[in-house]
Amino acid sequence: MSPGEPADDALPLVAVYADESCLGNGREGANPGGAAGVIEHLNPATERLTRWDYWISEPGTTNNRMALRSAIEAFRVMGRKGGRFRVLFTSDSQYLVKGMTEWVHGWARKGWRRTGGAIENLALWQELVDAAAPHRVQWQWVRGHAGHPQNEYANDLAVAAAKAQTTSEGARTSGFDEWLDTQRTKRRVTVEPAVFPVGRPFNPARQVPRTTPD
Repeated sequence: MSPGEPADDALPLVAVYADESCLGNGREGANPGGAAGVIEHLNPATERLTRWDYWISEPGTTNNRMALRSAIEAFRVMGRKGGRFRVLFTSDSQYLVKGMTEWVHGWARKGWRRTGGAIENLALWQELVDAAAPHRVQWQWVRGHAGHPQNEYANDLAVAAAKAQTTSEGARTSGFDEWLDTQRTKRRVTVEPAVFPVGRPFNPARQVPRTTPD
């Protein structure tokens, strides 16, 4: 931590729910994909919860690649004004969560190599490590398509981005509340959204050294 920067426990808390989509993943040819998420912040003074959406797309990609991009874009959005945060990052991608809590540490120790061959999506892993480095991040896995409202919403954003090949160009005011009302009317979502994690124990993952200088 640099002089003058806040201690980790004083950093503002945000929650991110991210998901990815690849239409036709694994089939021959170019498969369009999207990555998206919803970022939540609770103002401690007003106790008002605000949400922002983001999404990106690629014309030919994979689910794993878009899972990494769902996290990279979130940290890019959060870091645009030099902010540092405590981040509870939730994804249904075990590839992303295991990678950032387990695999990257071994790869970094070995000079970004692994036994058995090249690291898939190496450049994206390194980009994510660098993007997440200013923050303290707790990575959390949830089962996909299990009715988790924020995860389902992020999935819908990602699928829409994949189909239309669009990008949010940063954060947009979230449409989560309107989406949730519609899903409840259709009985597609029957559980309450995850509560903002204020007051809960925060267990950040061990950090990996940046791959490029500050």
